[in-house]
Amino acid sequence: MLHTFVALVSDKPGVLTRVASLFRRLNINIVSLTVGESERPDTSRMTIVCEAPETAAHRIRASLYKLEITVDVDEVGRSEAVIRELCLIKVAAGPKTRSQIFELATVFRARVVDLAPESVMLEMTGAASKIEGLIQVLKESEYEILEVSRTGRMAMRRGHHTSRVLKALGTPTSTRDLTHPAFPDKPEPDEILPNEFEEVHEEEEQD
Repeated sequence: MLHTFVALVSDKPGVLTRVASLFRRLNINIVSLTVGESERPDTSRMTIVCEAPETAAHRIRASLYKLEITVDVDEVGRSEAVIRELCLIKVAAGPKTRSQIFELATVFRARVVDLAPESVMLEMTGAASKIEGLIQVLKESEYEILEVSRTGRMAMRRGHHTSRVLKALGTPTSTRDLTHPAFPDKPEPDEILPNEFEEVHEEEEQD
């Protein structure tokens, strides 16, 4: 089963390595990982998609909290979050095939962002299934895909404003809706320990 975690972590060198090392020692494969700036100063936002048993979500979240670089962690579901991915696809195309590729791009709501004598580059933003659908149709139509670059999934819970948005709206942050928090409360110590992943400790391996 695929799990999608959104983690706010300290913006400093070595953070990505520590998070990747944690999943390696848990023997859990990371399907996609995106990292960028967040709305908080000196804090990066990670969206981690991993393959793990359905019951492992709570323990993975607790293990991430055991890293002192972690500020907040949330496991978001498809029913309560917007999950999108950006993809660039370069397709071999000449004068005789461009129009058909343009038509496909229109059907899938993709954009043509580059046109060369022998290729067309498409840009598409959407759910992973929609991107995979376009790639599959291109292959079945026997178009030659030269390159594919995908960002990995990005996720955000629905229906909750960040403190920056509330401030712009003139709403005190202390009155924000806590019924649908962006990040659930940190687990209590007795929830974090004992950890079923016994080999994982807060102290990471030193390179």
